[in-house]
Amino acid sequence: MEILFGQILIYGPVAFFGLLFLFSYLREPRQFRNAIYLTIFLILLATCLLFGFGQEWMVLPVLLAVVACPVVVVLFLIWNSVLVIRHEGLSMSTALPAVLAVVIVMYLAMVPLLSLLHAPAWLNGIASLIVFEGLWFFFSFVALLVYSWFYRLLPRKRHYDYIIVHGAGLDGTKPTPLLRGRLETALRLWNRQGRRPLLIVSGGQGADEEVSEAAAMKAYLVNERQVPESSVLNEDKSTTTLENLRFSKQIMDAHSGGARYRCALVTSDYHVFRAAEYAHKVGVSADGVGSHTKGYYWPTAFIREFIAISVAHKWPYLVIAGFWLLSVAVELIRVFVH
Repeated sequence: MEILFGQILIYGPVAFFGLLFLFSYLREPRQFRNAIYLTIFLILLATCLLFGFGQEWMVLPVLLAVVACPVVVVLFLIWNSVLVIRHEGLSMSTALPAVLAVVIVMYLAMVPLLSLLHAPAWLNGIASLIVFEGLWFFFSFVALLVYSWFYRLLPRKRHYDYIIVHGAGLDGTKPTPLLRGRLETALRLWNRQGRRPLLIVSGGQGADEEVSEAAAMKAYLVNERQVPESSVLNEDKSTTTLENLRFSKQIMDAHSGGARYRCALVTSDYHVFRAAEYAHKVGVSADGVGSHTKGYYWPTAFIREFIAISVAHKWPYLVIAGFWLLSVAVELIRVFVH
């Protein structure tokens, strides 16, 4: 009985988070919380397997790997930033990996440095808030990375009524290589679907662009890829991913006349999950389909995606700050009482 109770105590949390993830995923796969549930499940499962079936000698290599991981990540991010800058030029976007590497180093050095300098209590208190906020930042980063990869690899054999292609900038009046990649991915899907779905090219005209992204995409599809003009619908008002989906939904609703429909969202592979999550937010029944992104650019692009998703899901940071403020208030009350 004691052994059974011990097994339940050990594997109970694993089963709980596994079932929680499965339930949440089956209910709606386009949710950020799925990333959290899946990552907690994998961490708990790996821990149980290590201590339940592994050998004692395995603990030391695992600990060494955990300790070495930040160093490896920092070096990789710096190397990647140099590589991206060589290909794309220096900008805030291409410097993001190096910026994240600096943040990691500062985060890891903060507590030891404050201890060495015998920092005052109030500064240590602020450092504790940064530590807890940082733990959530890095955990959610890994969680989103794992789940984004998982979500993109899921097989999807469905009939689509519409295929939305998200804009990605222009080179004059022509699609950039990144945007052409999205268009070619959409064309392959369109052909596999028997050329039945309607293609919706989505993207407005930027202040520095000669034509709208939608117009350039439609011209590419019709003039260079011989897609019938009647198969392409223009959405040329949007300036953000969320607007892409809201305005595309208006077009699909009007065109479908109230009938139910399903669509595919074609975007770059690093952008698939956020686009799918936004589709859920605006009430569009959709699956994300990713086009290939050059390997050297993927980390930079994913960091940008993570920042955007973190801004949209900032409540954990607010909760952590709330608990921190509560602890500060309790400590101040204790000082005044005594």
